[in-house]
Amino acid sequence: MEALAALADPTRRQIVSLLAAGERGAGELAGQFPVSRPAISRHLRVLREAGLVQVRVEGQRRVYALDPAPLSELDAWLAPYRRLWAQRLDALDTEIARGRRARTQEDGR
Repeated sequence: MEALAALADPTRRQIVSLLAAGERGAGELAGQFPVSRPAISRHLRVLREAGLVQVRVEGQRRVYALDPAPLSELDAWLAPYRRLWAQRLDALDTEIARGRRARTQEDGR
């Protein structure tokens, strides 16, 4: 579950969101954040080591791309928890609707 640990950091989550829209160079990514280029490089290294991003060299540039495979694995791992919360939220929605109906009936008397 290296991907989960890598995504614990908000800057890395934001990098993943940017890469979901398409490939980007390291400099272009660094320009999106109020931190130093070396800090972004460290974040990119963590994401690469977790298998979340791939890098290729184009001349002097390093171009990063999102690798969706670890995200699919993470999604599969989270599925039971998502179902649990969906059931609980559905139950809450039912209780809210009952409360509204009860108030409407009381107001109509």
